[in-house]
Amino acid sequence: MHHKNFCTSAPLQTKNPSELLLGDQAVARGAWEAGVRVVTGYPGTPSTEIAEAAAKFPEINSQWAPNEKVAMEVAYGAALAGARAMVCMKHVGMNVAADPMFTASYTGVSAGFVIAVADDPAMHSSQNEQDSRYYARAAHLPMLEPSDSQECKDFTKIAFQMSEELDSPVVIRITTRIAHARSIVEVTPREEIAVKPYEKNMAKYVMIPAMARGRHVEVEKRETALKNAVNESPLNAMELRDTAVGVITSGVSYQYVRNALPDASILKLGIVYPLPMSLIADFAMKMDRLIVIEELEGLIENDLKAAGIACEGKTLTGVQGELNVERIKHAVLGTPLPDLQTSDLPVRPPALCPGCPHRGIFHVLKKLKMNVMGDIGCYTLASLPPLSAMDACLCMGASIGMASGAERAQGKDFSKKTVAVIGDSTFIHSGITGLIDAVYGSEAITVLILDNRITGMTGHQHHPATGFDIHGNPAPMIDLEALCRGCGTEHVRVVDPLDLDETQKAIQEETARDAVSVIIARRPCALIDKTKQPPCYVDGCKNCGSCLKVGCQAIERKGDHIEINAALCTGCGMCSQVCPFHAIHRGGDSQ
Repeated sequence: MHHKNFCTSAPLQTKNPSELLLGDQAVARGAWEAGVRVVTGYPGTPSTEIAEAAAKFPEINSQWAPNEKVAMEVAYGAALAGARAMVCMKHVGMNVAADPMFTASYTGVSAGFVIAVADDPAMHSSQNEQDSRYYARAAHLPMLEPSDSQECKDFTKIAFQMSEELDSPVVIRITTRIAHARSIVEVTPREEIAVKPYEKNMAKYVMIPAMARGRHVEVEKRETALKNAVNESPLNAMELRDTAVGVITSGVSYQYVRNALPDASILKLGIVYPLPMSLIADFAMKMDRLIVIEELEGLIENDLKAAGIACEGKTLTGVQGELNVERIKHAVLGTPLPDLQTSDLPVRPPALCPGCPHRGIFHVLKKLKMNVMGDIGCYTLASLPPLSAMDACLCMGASIGMASGAERAQGKDFSKKTVAVIGDSTFIHSGITGLIDAVYGSEAITVLILDNRITGMTGHQHHPATGFDIHGNPAPMIDLEALCRGCGTEHVRVVDPLDLDETQKAIQEETARDAVSVIIARRPCALIDKTKQPPCYVDGCKNCGSCLKVGCQAIERKGDHIEINAALCTGCGMCSQVCPFHAIHRGGDSQ
C-alpha cells in the first residue's frame, strides 16, 4: 500500500487568487476543487454552512437529507457508485450517522468519500461537548484536523486523495472557532474527476458476517500501514524553537498556543487519528517539558502516556469548554486569568423572537400546568423564564419517546397532563419512528408538532415538509397530516398557535383521549413571514404585568405602565389576548 499522495504536498502558489472564507466555506471549496459531485447533510451548528456553500457550486449535486443517517447513506452510495462525495454534520449528528459509518469503514469505497464533522466545545448551540475524535478511533477511520480556513480547503482535497488511496472513508474534524472564523484562502480551479464505472463486488460491499470477517482483516491491515505512513506526512509539522517547553497540539488550539507561547516548540498534528507515534517520540526526546494542549477530552495525552511518553495535559487545561490564549497562559505560565466581570449590564439570555408562533403554545401549556417533554429547536428556549414551560430535552426526536416512557412509568392518567413537543424538521428527522412506536404500544400521548415551515434554529434551511429544496426551488412537500395518519394516528388536527383559545381547547380535548393524538400548530416563522401586521399598542394599561409573562421583547415596562416597542412588534396580537383588562389592541383596530 502506497501513501504518496497525502505524504507529500506541494507548496501553495502565490499567483493563485485569494478569498476570505469561513472554515465551513473552505471545506466546501476544497470539495469542489477536488471534483466532488455529491454533497449532503443535515443542518446543525456549526457545520451548516458547509452544505450551504457546496450548494452554490453548480457542479455539485447538493441536498438536505431528513437526518444524518440518511445523509451518510446517500453520500456513501454515491462513492460506491464511483463519484466523489461528502457528507456534513455536527458532532451529535455523527451519533445518528454512526451505524452506516462504522460499516463503511469495513467495505471501503470506490471513489473518494469524506465525512465532515464539526464539534462544538463550550456548547454554543449543542446539548453536549462530545469529542468526535473518539469516533475515528472506534471506527478505524483516518481523521484530519485543520487549524485555519486554508487548511480546511487543503486538507479536504487531501482527504479525498487519502480516501481513494486507502480505500476508506476519511473524516475532517473542525470545531466552532474554525468553522465560523474567516481567513484568507488561496483557491485553485476545479479538478474534473470522472465518475468511475460501477462494479459489482459482493465480497467487498455485502456485509453479511462471513464477508464482514474478511473485511475486518483488511481494516486492520489498512490501519497498521497508515500508522507507519502518518509519521512521514507533512500534515504533521514540527516547529523547533526553545526546547524548554514543547507542545503537541492540533486544530484551533495550535493558533492559541502560537500566541500564548511564542517561544515554545510545537508539534502540530494535522492527522489526529492515527497519531504519528514515532514522530511524537522523536519530538518528546528533544523537550525538557512536554505538554499536550487539546480541547475537550485528553485523547492525545492518554495515548502518549500509554506509550510511556511522559507529558502533561488535562491537569493543566481541564476537559470542559473552549481553550483560548489566556487559559493556556494561565495553565502553562501561571499568569492570572483576566477579570471578565467588567460590565454592569444585565445578562441577556436567548429568547424566542417577537411574533414567534411557538410562544402561544408554551403560554397555554404553562397555563394548563402540563408536563412538557421537549425536543431540539428554537422552542427549547421556552424552558427559560418567563415561559419556563419545558421539562426535558434530550436529543433530536426524543420528545415522543420520552412521553411514551413517562406514560408507561406513571400510567395513562399521567398522560392527561403530558405532551410531547417537536418541530416540523425534527419530526421528519427522527420523530416519526417515535410516533409509530406510541401507536403500536397503544399509548395515550399527545404530540404537538410545531410547524413553522422551516428549520429555524440553524438559519432557515428547507426540509421535506417545506416544499422547497436546498436551492430554494420547488420540491415535493410531505403532507404532515397524512404522514401522521399513515403512522396509525387517528386523531390529527391543525391549529393556529397564536389563537390562544383555539390552542387551549385543542390541547384540552386531545389530552383527554385514550389514544395517540397529534396537534399540528402551524404558522410560519416570524422571520420568514413577510406579511407583517401593524404593531400593537397600549391604551388603558393597569400595569398588572400579565403581558410580560409571555416573554416578548417588544413588550416593555416603562415605570407605571407598559409600552409596545413598535420597532420590534410584528403585530401578532398574542399580547392582546393575554391582557385581562383588554388594554392592548391590535394595530389594525381603531384608536
